[in-house]
Amino acid sequence: MGEERAGVALTNLDQSLFEGAEATKRDLVDYLDAVRERILPVLRDRPLSVIRVLRGQNPFMQKNVPKYTPDWVKTVSLWAESSHREVSYALCNDRQTLLWFANQRAIEYHPTLVVAERWAYPTHLILDLDPPEGGGFARAVTAAHLVREVLAQAGMAGAVKTSGAKGVHVFVPLDGETGAEDVAAATRAVAARAERLDPEVATTAFIREDRAGKVFLDSTRAGGATVVAAYSPRLRPGTPVSFPVPWADLDRVTPADFTVRTAIPLLADADPWAELMPPPQRLDPGLVEEGHTIPIARVQAMHEGKRRARAKRAAS
Repeated sequence: MGEERAGVALTNLDQSLFEGAEATKRDLVDYLDAVRERILPVLRDRPLSVIRVLRGQNPFMQKNVPKYTPDWVKTVSLWAESSHREVSYALCNDRQTLLWFANQRAIEYHPTLVVAERWAYPTHLILDLDPPEGGGFARAVTAAHLVREVLAQAGMAGAVKTSGAKGVHVFVPLDGETGAEDVAAATRAVAARAERLDPEVATTAFIREDRAGKVFLDSTRAGGATVVAAYSPRLRPGTPVSFPVPWADLDRVTPADFTVRTAIPLLADADPWAELMPPPQRLDPGLVEEGHTIPIARVQAMHEGKRRARAKRAAS
């Protein structure tokens, strides 16, 4: 039997979210409603992509809002270079919209690093730290401490959260005065400096086969890119959530500690993402300058892939 909350009709609440979720759709709705005062500030005014899981179908990422979207869901139209078309993104700015997404079985919430009105100016510099297959979360934590040291040397500071999968995200809040290309360059510089601190632990190699079992310092989350939001559930066994952690506690947690079932009691009345986030800061010019000397990882990997393909053909 359906229910209604904040003017949103909720349906099929007792169905499992997905195989291995260990959670129902009701658990998802209740969790997102309980954390709404924490998650809405990190979603507000940011073009939103979500990962949905409909019954009997494979998961899919939804960027363009469906035709049946209620007219009270705010949207913004942006040109998507990848698909060469205008995309109408939702802006999840209120409880009603959040609950509507939950009822649509939207499990993951991926906002852009910019707000819709200031598309050219990222609000954060992001490092996504991805441990190797079987490498474990502890390796990503070690790499996160390298990134923190690099930031400190540049007079900057960030907050850290579990990705909710197997890695770690470091967020550095910016003053909004630096354009996307310079922020992207600085991100590359932070990654390169962290790799130099301990090349046995961390790598900036974009091509997976070149990483040699090291933690990948992904510096490509810049400009119009998205990163899973703090407090967002993840489409993983047990339905973990991306959870803020104090730097001092990072070595003592695992991603599985934080799920849609366990996170609320751990939060109590706190909002650790807001509380742990440093004030917005000016981007260090030295990082920008160095970063512009470093090739863009995806572009470099594309050219290298083509070179290797040609070499392989020539050798055969």
